[in-house]
Amino acid sequence: MTLIKSISGIRGTIGGKAGENLTPWDTVKFTAGYAEWLKKKFPSQSITVVVGRDARISGPMISQLVIQTLIGCGIHVVDLGLSTTPTVEVAIPDFHAQGGVILTASHNPKQWNALKLLNEKGEFISAEDGNKLLQIADRGETLFAGIDELGSYRFIANGYIDEHIEKILGLTLVDVDMIREAELSIVVDAVNSTGGIAVPKLLEKLGVKEIHQLFCDPNGHFPHNPEPLPEHLTEISFFIKKNKCDLGIVVDPDVDRLALVCEDGSMFGEEYTLVAVADFVLRYKKGNTVSNLSSTRALRDITEKIGGNYYAAAVGEVNVVKKMKEVNAVIGGEGNGGVIYPELHYGRDALVGIALFLSHLAETKMKASELKQTYPAYIISKNKIELTPDINVDLVLDKIAKKYAGKPVNTEDGVKIELGNEWVHLRKSNTEPIIRIYAESTDENKAHALAEKMIEEIRSFC
Repeated sequence: MTLIKSISGIRGTIGGKAGENLTPWDTVKFTAGYAEWLKKKFPSQSITVVVGRDARISGPMISQLVIQTLIGCGIHVVDLGLSTTPTVEVAIPDFHAQGGVILTASHNPKQWNALKLLNEKGEFISAEDGNKLLQIADRGETLFAGIDELGSYRFIANGYIDEHIEKILGLTLVDVDMIREAELSIVVDAVNSTGGIAVPKLLEKLGVKEIHQLFCDPNGHFPHNPEPLPEHLTEISFFIKKNKCDLGIVVDPDVDRLALVCEDGSMFGEEYTLVAVADFVLRYKKGNTVSNLSSTRALRDITEKIGGNYYAAAVGEVNVVKKMKEVNAVIGGEGNGGVIYPELHYGRDALVGIALFLSHLAETKMKASELKQTYPAYIISKNKIELTPDINVDLVLDKIAKKYAGKPVNTEDGVKIELGNEWVHLRKSNTEPIIRIYAESTDENKAHALAEKMIEEIRSFC
């Protein structure tokens, strides 16, 4: 089954049978459920929803289904067309909208699409609200509008990207003059999605001297796996070395994840995108930071070094944002290249990450590879173990937690065990009998060995 209903929205593959894939039927059903949820939440208001999409091939079809369903529910639609996830998030408060829908399956391959659902703050809806929405959709409780109550439609031609960029340029820590003086040569890999529109525009506004575009045609035909992992970034690495560029910038299809490639073609590392940006921000804004439980310890190290406090949240952007608000964090995010900078908005934003990172790079006058060497060196080993459906995964995780009760153990999201400068995090899948094992150490072999040790212990409990 490839229709997944989770805290991240409604995600599935295009085509196939209704109820098992993201078909037109399912798209309308869950959009109508979202519309009815909004009407219950704002019973006396005229409701507006901002809609935007990435460039994947199914985007125009899914977009029209969503927009026309919303209009049929009596909701006014502001259509950004081709846009980015963070741009839609920024736009919602500006249009005084009650919600937003982003049509993107993020880093998933081209056969996938999704409805990511936002609230009036431009933030992902909570798990509690998501459950209410799903109940409304499954019960078919939607009341459609009569002829005189249909919603209206407004199209924003530039996808609101220009306005988003102007907000970034206005941030205190974004230093355009310093970036311009650095005379940087940068290549962009936008995997033929909307980052191909947004990132070159941003770099031009930031004063980057040379901007090379690799896979920046937003046609939805991904030239490689769209998840920005090292094994998928061989072409940009080769391009950097051949053309002697200072940096490579890689974003996923909806531009909420940022990966960087150094001037020598080596990976800066998705885990270290947030670390580097946080390091820059903390130099000027002393305070707290947040990342999820599966992110590198390096963020904790640099935070505590300046006297701030680091906090871990359950995996998922909505959980990180919640924790950031609780502890008044000056910056946070996830180790997948997701930077959340509250001065702009509470959402992962590759564009603001780029602007802050380039300001940092220009200020230090270092090469990217040299900057990377200034941070604590950690390696994360990512693994999984498949179990039979009859095994009680929660019971297995509980046994692991009890075995390591003498160590610092966090059970907020699975089981995370602190082992000095090392840690291991075990999380169960919500859709299949799988336990994911993340282990971090200062040595790659030690990280793999720690993960293997945990896998063996899981097997012994099974």
